[in-house]
Amino acid sequence: MAIEVPAVRLLIVDDDRAICEYMQTLLEKDGFAVQTVSDPTLVEEEVRRGDYHVIILDLMMPRMDGIEVLRRIRGIDSDIAVVMFTAHPNLESAVASMKLDAVDYIKKPFNVDEFREVLSRVMKKKGLARTPEEQLHRIIGDTIRTMRKEKELTLKQMSRRTGLSISLLSQIERAESSPSISSLYKIALALDTPIQALFGNN
Repeated sequence: MAIEVPAVRLLIVDDDRAICEYMQTLLEKDGFAVQTVSDPTLVEEEVRRGDYHVIILDLMMPRMDGIEVLRRIRGIDSDIAVVMFTAHPNLESAVASMKLDAVDYIKKPFNVDEFREVLSRVMKKKGLARTPEEQLHRIIGDTIRTMRKEKELTLKQMSRRTGLSISLLSQIERAESSPSISSLYKIALALDTPIQALFGNN
């Protein structure tokens, strides 16, 4: 079964064009679809048009600061993941960012590996897959959760039927754990469905 993994679309907002270009090069090498904006007043229009998954937003910019940009983004899209980054971190801006549901707050200059780790964490939190394997886990998890709810079974009841822990079942449904064939077989039996049905409609 060939699984298509859609490109994760990122928008980088920073008035420093050199930083935009550096991050765009870095992230495109990692397989992301990246767009940059160096004028914060253009962000609203770009967000409406771009259908982005993640926005990386500088805090200190002329004409409009990152908090105001984030406030406007939230007026358009309450779900999009926003990571704030700044050379001048302080408690006040961190609290303001979190109140507007920023998912992380990074200090500049950043370590590339740490930044990748933050991005990976953000994508997991938002359910964005990067590899066919991750996408498959997501399909399986979503399918199991849907079937379980259709049969009005709780995780506790599923645990009793399968002999698998509630914690493991929850991780499988959230695509946070790679289910073994043995686990899938037990889940299929508990749901009274063929094991191949757990792999979705693909």
